[in-house]
Amino acid sequence: MWDYRKQPATPDHLTIRVTHRDDPVSQVTELDAIHGGQRYPGIRVRGPLFGFAVQTPRDRPRWRLLDSMRTGFPQDARDELNSYLWLYAKDEAKDHRERRRLLAGVARLEKERIDELHVGRDRYRIVRADEFARIGNGELEPPRPTDHPEDTHWDLEKREPASATVGFVVDHAAEVQLSEGLERLELLESVYTSARFPPDVLADSRRALRTHPGVVLLPPAFRVLERLEESWTMFLAQQFDTPQAARRALVDYFLKTVPMLQEIPGWEAEYSEKDLEVFTKAAHRFMRQRGPNEMRARGRTFQIVRVERMMRIGPDGPEPPRPSDQDHQGPTKIRPTMDEWGNISHAADEDDEGDEGDEEED
Repeated sequence: MWDYRKQPATPDHLTIRVTHRDDPVSQVTELDAIHGGQRYPGIRVRGPLFGFAVQTPRDRPRWRLLDSMRTGFPQDARDELNSYLWLYAKDEAKDHRERRRLLAGVARLEKERIDELHVGRDRYRIVRADEFARIGNGELEPPRPTDHPEDTHWDLEKREPASATVGFVVDHAAEVQLSEGLERLELLESVYTSARFPPDVLADSRRALRTHPGVVLLPPAFRVLERLEESWTMFLAQQFDTPQAARRALVDYFLKTVPMLQEIPGWEAEYSEKDLEVFTKAAHRFMRQRGPNEMRARGRTFQIVRVERMMRIGPDGPEPPRPSDQDHQGPTKIRPTMDEWGNISHAADEDDEGDEGDEEED
């Protein structure tokens, strides 16, 4: 007779727990997700993004993201971790011993390309995720009605809402609704296949299926793209946490940045006040709408697009950068020198020997 109690437990990085939530908001969100998947069944992978996460004794075996996963290069994420640890040492360290441990991590990040770092009992890791957009009938998926419906204002001076990605707990075995569970199952065998990727990139993508077979979806993000004849191109480089934040950025660009620069990116004709007037009127028309996702002017089309980020998970947590990920930058000093007592040196010329001498003297 079969006894489930004697069966080996499935590892967390291979477990997907599906649940049903009865509250009205969850039900509407679930229905929205199902409709989105049906209307936009394909995916278009843009490439990797990088950030950093921490695993504390309290969190183990889970990891917690400490940034918004927006940078396209591993070294940028290492530099952000460098800055994070320095600021933590400056503002939050409990005593000089903890500050010394944090600054030792900073010192390593200033000189080494490392993707994992132990600071006391905490583990920090540079992590990667693949960004993709859903597509159907030649159209990229716009924001869903349930994507941050509370953010509707057009105040361009108001501070943007906090990122839902910062603080996100990477927990492969956490309960999710049916639509997310099915999407994760769909993505388990996803690999790079396009001929635009070099052979080492394709090989690393296939290898990740073995080393990091699980998949977690991060909170969605939003971008401003320009629609070309048969493709799309990034119009604004930023990634935004809400659809309305992306809309505000597009409007802000045409109302403030273009008049200041006196040029319109991608506009082949000579810049003129008439062109500025046309784009300004288009921006104001855009603002008079509720939840607009498309702005047209002078034959150009700008779109607000929903993007998702897929993070691969292995037995020991999130996937770090792959050998084939572009990583041409080197480590560097990000913040001024600080000693374990919190004293900061703002000297302009601090070479490695001087830093080492300061540490010994302290």
